[in-house]
Amino acid sequence: MILVYCPKPSNRIDYVCDLLFGTLLGAEWKLTDSQKDFLAHNGPLINYSRSAIRAKSVFIPACGFLQERGVHYFLPEIRWSGDLPLLFPANEDQGMGFDLFAAVFFMVSRYEEYLPHKTDAFGRFEASESFAFKNHFLQKPVVNHYALLLKKELIKSFAGLHFPEKAFTFLPTYDIDVAYAYKGRGLIRSVLGAIRSLMQRDLKAIGERISVVMKKRKDPFDTYDYQIDLYKKSGIKACYFFLLGDYGHYDKNIPYYSKSLISLIKKIGDYAYTGIHPSFASSSDESLPGVEAERLSNILNQEVKLSRQHYLKLHMPATYQKLLEENLSHDFTMGFASQPGFRAGICSPFKFYDLQSEKRTPLIIIPFTLMDGTFRQYLRLNPEQSLPIVNNLMDEVVKVGGTFVSLWHNDSLTDRGIWKGWKAMYEKMYQAAAKQHKKNYDLLSDS
Repeated sequence: MILVYCPKPSNRIDYVCDLLFGTLLGAEWKLTDSQKDFLAHNGPLINYSRSAIRAKSVFIPACGFLQERGVHYFLPEIRWSGDLPLLFPANEDQGMGFDLFAAVFFMVSRYEEYLPHKTDAFGRFEASESFAFKNHFLQKPVVNHYALLLKKELIKSFAGLHFPEKAFTFLPTYDIDVAYAYKGRGLIRSVLGAIRSLMQRDLKAIGERISVVMKKRKDPFDTYDYQIDLYKKSGIKACYFFLLGDYGHYDKNIPYYSKSLISLIKKIGDYAYTGIHPSFASSSDESLPGVEAERLSNILNQEVKLSRQHYLKLHMPATYQKLLEENLSHDFTMGFASQPGFRAGICSPFKFYDLQSEKRTPLIIIPFTLMDGTFRQYLRLNPEQSLPIVNNLMDEVVKVGGTFVSLWHNDSLTDRGIWKGWKAMYEKMYQAAAKQHKKNYDLLSDS
């Protein structure tokens, strides 16, 4: 057992220890404020304080950040060790040379998102505003690297100490914003859609709509059999998020009571995990996430536990507080729309720490690594330009034995129109990730 000495323990320190030792390193640990018990311990020791102790231990110089409460405006200093940024640096001759615990907490708590910041057109915390982006390490899971750095120091200081190896895992996820292009839309929306196509002189779309409605051809957005086939070949269970909000400017799925949508959800539920995709409107109406989750629950005849915000509308800490109120257990929103990478500096599931109440919560956050729309819509890249970035990000996750979570949409797999060529890129990514995925491992069943 690893014994961590800290003269003034706090909820923040306990949270960081649980994440580093329990989640990332798979080790037993205990926190103590007794120097006497620390010196008497026959096992690996970590001294987290302001000064070294005359004992064989790994010394992490504490800067005091984890003894604070609440938030105040500041940005940590940074020093580089090769290509790894060290936040909250100390003198290089002081143990590990930086407050590793504080660095982990700053990143995963999303401390900076509680502070005043500019938002994008949709009111979201923008990637370009993040400390990681500004300091050029958004595409490196620094928290996982910190855990491995600590592991290395412990093994070096305490011979015979072993940790379980962490293997790379892959979790494909899909957001179903618009389940079908034409199917299940109802008479009024179908007529209005046909009129719009007619005004645009898009005779091909009109013919396609008629063929789909007459059941003479498959709806172009119906790529679900392809996705299910990927699961059957790889054995990797995916996760789907269905938008079941009322129709609105940013919420344009087919009606939640549509037989076509209900049938699809039930079909997907036989092969994959399913979660709610809280509508854009739900970010300004606190009653809606619960209402929409109940709609999905009624369709599936089971409790809904998984969630990802539509448009990635995440506001700290209000969004997560609301999910906790609705008894949702896992959220998949942690990531940026405009940049790929690691928003919280981590590529492993972790628990949400609420800085407003200063406590760890049971809500598990599963951060995603990249999204289809990021490359095409925000970065304006084509599939060939995007693939090397995808591969580099995957390599970063492989290095630390993390979880590579992709976010795709059913319509981006149509291999037509604006998404021509993206299906082939997705297959390459999927196959590369599946090949390295830890066999017989299911992230959601084990979390």
